[in-house]
This record gives sequence, structure tokens and C-alpha cells, in this order.
Amino acid sequence: MILKKIKNYIYSFFREFLVFHHSSLEFRAKTLASMIAVKKSIDECEKETLENIAKEIYKNDENRAEILINTTIEYVDKVIEINGLYVDDLIINIDKTLKKYPKFYKKIDLEKLKRFLKCKATPEEKLLRVRIYEYFKKESKSKDIIK
Repeated sequence: MILKKIKNYIYSFFREFLVFHHSSLEFRAKTLASMIAVKKSIDECEKETLENIAKEIYKNDENRAEILINTTIEYVDKVIEINGLYVDDLIINIDKTLKKYPKFYKKIDLEKLKRFLKCKATPEEKLLRVRIYEYFKKESKSKDIIK
């Protein structure tokens, strides 16, 4: 457990220096993590959905797709471990990022996020996912009106 935390810390630290446009990747990872983390676990459906989405986003860059997967799982793990990060915190952070970098609205792909709604979850978890999805939908539409 401690080794995993150290590895994640080192990985996160160097990602900022080694990954081109890391803030864009981080934003995508947070949006994906917000849809997954409501379950407090990652099952095969979420893993497969995440992998497919990452490969579609970065179809010509397998390494970047892998970094997106790992970063997303890192955020989910932080929520699951109750490591001072909650799904609400992710949403608030996403909202702040959108205000600071309006160009990131383009990074919200509703069709890709919607895929997580098909994964098995309790009624409460499904409701939370739908609400998060609706938040992204509302934000995307409000930005379309401003354009």
C-alpha cells in the first residue's frame, strides 16, 4: 500500500514535466474519474469503458492513452481510499478549471461519459452518475449558448 502511494506520487510529479499538455489530460481524467468514483470500486465494465474511451481519444498515441487510464484510476483510488478527495471535490475542481480555461469545454464528450451509465451500479450510484452526467450536459449546453 505504501509502495503504491509512493509510486503514484512520483508518477504524478513527473507527469507534469514529461507529458505534453498535461493539464488537458488531467482535466479529462477528472471528468472520467467523477463518473467512475461514485461506485467506490472499479469493476470490469468501468475498466473496459475507460480503456476504450482512452484509446478513442488518443487513437494515435498509445502511451498517452495509457497515461490517461492511469491518471483516471489514480483519481478514482484517491476517492475510494477516502484520501481527502471526494467526488464532490472533483466536480468543484472541474468547475473551477472550466472557469479558468473555457477551452476545456471542448474536452467534455457527453457520448463517451454516457457509456458509464450502462455499467452495473446500485440505484443510488446510478442516480449519482446521472446527476454528474446531467451536470456535464448542462455545462456543455450553457457554453454553447455563450459562443
